[in-house]
Amino acid sequence: MGRAYQNRKVSMAKTSDAKAKVYSKYGREIYVCAKAAGIDPDGNLALRGLIDRAKKDQVPTHVIEKAIGKAKGGGGEDFAPARYEGYGPGGCMVIVDCLTDNPNRTFGDVRQCFTKTKCKIGTQGAVSHMFDHAAILAFENDDEDSVLDVLLTADVDVSDIESDEGKITIFTPPADYFKARQALTNSLGGIDFTVDEIQFLPRSTTAISGDELALFEKFLDMLNDLDDVQNVYHDAEY
Repeated sequence: MGRAYQNRKVSMAKTSDAKAKVYSKYGREIYVCAKAAGIDPDGNLALRGLIDRAKKDQVPTHVIEKAIGKAKGGGGEDFAPARYEGYGPGGCMVIVDCLTDNPNRTFGDVRQCFTKTKCKIGTQGAVSHMFDHAAILAFENDDEDSVLDVLLTADVDVSDIESDEGKITIFTPPADYFKARQALTNSLGGIDFTVDEIQFLPRSTTAISGDELALFEKFLDMLNDLDDVQNVYHDAEY
């Protein structure tokens, strides 16, 4: 990708009443992942990665276990992913990822966040073509050649690899995320991934300041307050 890794995902942990919302969002995502592909993290690599991220964000064990137990019992809510795209203050581009059990309600709630902050919600694909959808794995290591050799031996499609001050960051297509993570873990031992996720990275940035910045922060706060919103990605530079 030819550039240093920059995380432009809005973290739910940065809202004012963060902890309860973080727990709820991780609980929902863990439940959906476990229900879809099994409750055993050893056989469900997506679940394993999700649990690792939850622990890094200090989600209590009982929250994680409750979500997995709920999935084990079957039944329960039937959540589905939903993605909305549009333009925020100053013309910045925004992608909103949700998990919902009521798409009509979720669309209405997200649209209201756009309209109340003078933003414009678009159709599917309106802005996502200006982002790279990538799996990102970052960890402490200073031997880029050996890491790359591990990935290529495992037939991982490496979009980019960056090495900076003892930290290696790998970008792969989302379809190769599990293969890359497993290959690195098997070959390099217990890796403590500082970044371990799939997200949207903007190909360029849109500078916002002043009134636009204040409106943008209000816009993000409104989205983060919605239970159905999991992640917000943007290209705003401020």
